[in-house]
Amino acid sequence: MMNIVLIGFMGVGKSAVGHLLASELKLNFLDTDELIEKTEGRSLSEIFKASGEAYFRQVETETLRTLQDYDNFVLSTGGGMALKEENVSLLKSLGPVILLKAEPDVVFERVKNEKHRPLLEVADPKAEIVKILEFREPFYDKAADHVVDTSKMSPEETAKEIIQWLRSKSS
Repeated sequence: MMNIVLIGFMGVGKSAVGHLLASELKLNFLDTDELIEKTEGRSLSEIFKASGEAYFRQVETETLRTLQDYDNFVLSTGGGMALKEENVSLLKSLGPVILLKAEPDVVFERVKNEKHRPLLEVADPKAEIVKILEFREPFYDKAADHVVDTSKMSPEETAKEIIQWLRSKSS
């Protein structure tokens, strides 16, 4: 039985690295944002606009609860998942929690052309990234069992680093 949990801000590589880990370790890949969209039948942007962030955060927690009965997956989580203590407990009960992080400039370069990033629909997205990261970093650090800075690493290098860490932990 093995699950791996990836946390971190948008643009740090959770999805790309998660898919590679799942493939390499013969696990399923799950993404909490995708699971929520499927359950709700609408996009994250629509959920935020119509029902608000508090509702979305509640649905995130419910989604984590449903995953407690499953095994053999890599889970990519939404960027705000670690802000709620209950979520962190649920994540830790699933498996090792790995924080992927990247410098704000790197995050900006990776996400600047993407649509459907409600947090970045502001006048100065780069400043917004810095502000949100400063607020979230202590939560991320507290939740993490292992940290990988992806700023100068490809998704492949990041996945390899995580696999080495997992193997060293189990030996």
